[in-house]
Amino acid sequence: MQLEKFTYDNKIVRDFGIATIVWGIIGMLVGLLVATQLFSPSMNLGNQYTTFGRIRPLHTNAVIFAFVGNAIFMGVYYSLQRLLKARMFSTALSKIHFWGWQLIIVSAVITLPLGITSSHEYAELEWPIDIAITLIWVVFGINMFGTIIKRRERHLYVAIWFYIATFVTIAVLHIVNSFQLPISFLKSYYVFAGVQDALVQWWYGHNAVAFFLTTPYLGMMYYFLPKMANRPVYSYKLSILHFWSLIFIYIWAGPHHLLYTSLPGWAQSLGVAFSIMLIAPSWGGMINGLLTLRGAWDKVREDVTLKFMVVALTAYGMATFEGPMLSLKQINAVAHFTDWIVAHVHVGALGWNGFLTFGILYWLIPRIYKTELFSKKLASFHFWIGTLGILFYAIPMYWAGFTQGLMWKEFTDEGLLKYANFLTTTLQIIPMHVLRSIGGALYLIGAIAMTYNLAKTMLKGKLVAEEEAEAMPLEKEITHEDPADKKWHRVLERKPMKFMVLSMIVILIGGMVEMMPTFTIESNVPTIASVKPYTPLELEGRDLYIKEGCVNCHSQTIRPFRSETERYGEYSKAGEFVYDHPFLWGSKRTGPDLHRIGGKYSNAWHYNHMLDPTSMSPGSIMPAYPWLITQKLDISMTEAKIRAMQTLGVPYRENFDKVAQAKLKEQADAIAADLKQNNIEVKSDREIIALIAYLQRMGTDIKANKTTIPSNQ
Repeated sequence: MQLEKFTYDNKIVRDFGIATIVWGIIGMLVGLLVATQLFSPSMNLGNQYTTFGRIRPLHTNAVIFAFVGNAIFMGVYYSLQRLLKARMFSTALSKIHFWGWQLIIVSAVITLPLGITSSHEYAELEWPIDIAITLIWVVFGINMFGTIIKRRERHLYVAIWFYIATFVTIAVLHIVNSFQLPISFLKSYYVFAGVQDALVQWWYGHNAVAFFLTTPYLGMMYYFLPKMANRPVYSYKLSILHFWSLIFIYIWAGPHHLLYTSLPGWAQSLGVAFSIMLIAPSWGGMINGLLTLRGAWDKVREDVTLKFMVVALTAYGMATFEGPMLSLKQINAVAHFTDWIVAHVHVGALGWNGFLTFGILYWLIPRIYKTELFSKKLASFHFWIGTLGILFYAIPMYWAGFTQGLMWKEFTDEGLLKYANFLTTTLQIIPMHVLRSIGGALYLIGAIAMTYNLAKTMLKGKLVAEEEAEAMPLEKEITHEDPADKKWHRVLERKPMKFMVLSMIVILIGGMVEMMPTFTIESNVPTIASVKPYTPLELEGRDLYIKEGCVNCHSQTIRPFRSETERYGEYSKAGEFVYDHPFLWGSKRTGPDLHRIGGKYSNAWHYNHMLDPTSMSPGSIMPAYPWLITQKLDISMTEAKIRAMQTLGVPYRENFDKVAQAKLKEQADAIAADLKQNNIEVKSDREIIALIAYLQRMGTDIKANKTTIPSNQ
C-alpha cells in the first residue's frame, strides 16, 4: 500500500506557545502584586480596580485558563497530530479556537477588576463569557474528534485517552456549575443556593484541578517525556489502571473541601473515602513517568528539559500525596482556611503545571523552528532559580499555615482563647508572606529568562509552519490481527466515540451519587423557620460584598469546634443558607470569619472600618474602601433582582418587587440617621449604607433561639 503524504500544522502550536508565555508572565505579575498586598496594603495602588478582592480572581483565572489553558492546547495540537499521523481536522476551527480563547481571557481581564463576578472560585466569569467558553470548548472538541476520526493510526495512544477524558469532563463540569439565572447582560444569580450551591461549586472546583490542571498534563507527560528521554513508557498495563481509576475516583473527592461545614455528613464521608483512594492512581501516574526514565538518568544531568520534567513529576507526587492527607478530618481541622492550602496548591501549580510547561516549551520550540535552543546555560539558570522560587514560596507558606492553624486553636490554662484577637495571628505570619513574595519574584525572573531565551531561539530559526509527513492510510478492515489486539482495552482504543461515552459514564457516577440525594431529599438541607429572605437593601449590600471580592479573604461558615464558636459565635447551620444565591462560605481566612458579624459592632464601626481599617483594627492589612462612601448605590435592577429571587424560590410576598425600592430607601434612611447620631454625615443612597445593612444582617437569623433550632419546618 502506498504512503500518503500530508503536513502537520505547526503554526497553531506556535501561536498557543506564544500565548502561553505571554499570559504566563502577566498571570505571575498579577500574582506577585496580590502577594505583596498581604503584607503591604498600599500595594492595592489606591483604587478599587486593583484591590486584593478584585484581582485575586484575575490571578487565578490568568494562570489556570490563560497560562495552563494555552499550554494544554499547545501540547495537544502538537502531540495529537503526530500520534494520529494526521493534520488537524480543520485549520479554520484551530484559528477560531485560538482567537476565541484569547478573547475569553481578555474579557476576564476587563470584567474581573470591574467587580463583575459570580464569586464561584475558578468560575468567576459572568454568564455571557460562560456561554463563549462553552462554544469555544465545543470547537476544540469537534477539531479533536474530527482529527481522531480521520487518523492513520488505528490505536489511540495513552495520551489521547487523557485528552478525551479532559474534553468530556470539563464540558460536564462547566455546564452544571454555570446554571445561572441572568437578570442583565453582566449580572446573574446561581440557580442553586447554600449547601447545594457549595456542593456543586466544589464538585466543579476540585475537578477543575483534576481535569484541567491534571489529566491533560498527564497526557502531555505520556507523550513528551518518552520523546525527551528516547524511552518507551514504562508500563502499558499501569497506564490503563492509572487512567480509569483516576477519572473514576477523582470526581467523588470534591466534598473534602467542605469538611465540618453544614454539608450532609454522608457526603463529607464519601469525599474523604475517595480522596484517600485517590493516592493510588495518582502515584501510579507519577511512578509510570519516573520509571520511564530507567536507563536514561545520565541524560537528566545533561538535558534541562528532563530536569524540568523530573521536578514536575516529583511536585505532582508531593501534591497528590498531600491532597488525600489534607482530606483526613483531623488534619483538615487544623489546615483548612490557612496558608497551608496555599502552599499545597502552589506546589502543584508552580512545580507540576509550571515546570512541565517550561520543559515542553524548551523541547518543542526549537523543533518547530528547526534550530538549537539559543542558550542551554540560560535554560539551566531558569531551572535553578525556578526551583529556588518554589522553595521560597512553599516553605514559608507551610510555616504560615501551621502557625495559623495552631494559633487559632490554642487555649490558655484558664480555658480562654490564647489569641482571641484574630489580627494577632495575621501579624504573626507577615514575615512568611514577605518570603513568599520573594519566592514568587524568583519564579517570575526564571519565566522572563525563558521568554528571552525562546524569543532568541525563534529569531535564530524559521518556523516550519507546514511540516511534511507521510504514513500508511488506515485500513478499513484488518486481515491479520495481532493476538494482543483481542484484549478488551486494545479493542476499545480503536473506537474513540465508545471510549468517549464510557469515559463520560465513569465520571458521571460519582457526581450523581453525591448530588442527587442532596437536591431531592429534603432532610439533607433542614430548613429553619426564623430564617427570612434578605431585605432589598441587604440584597444590594450582598451584591456589593460579592463585587468587592470580600469572600476571597473572609469565610462565612463557622465550624463546630470550640475554638471557632468561642471566637465567632454559634456554628453555622444548613438552613441559614437556603436563600444564598450564591453561597459565600469562602476557602481562606486572611481575615476573621464573618458569619456572626451581624449586630456585633455598631454601624459607625463598620463605616470607619471600611474608610480606614487601621482606625478600628491597628495593624490591619485590609485595604481601605473610600469609594463605597462616595459612590451612589445603583438600584436600577433592585426590582429585577427581587423577581429573580422569587423565580429561584425565595419566598418574597406577591408583588413585593413593586415596593422593593421604597423598603430599600426606608432601611437606608434609618442607617444613615443612626450614623448621623454618631457624627457621621453620609447620604442614604451611598454604597456603604447597603454594605452595612448586609453586614449587620449576617448570621442574625438564629440568635434568638440558639439552643433549640427546629430541624424541619
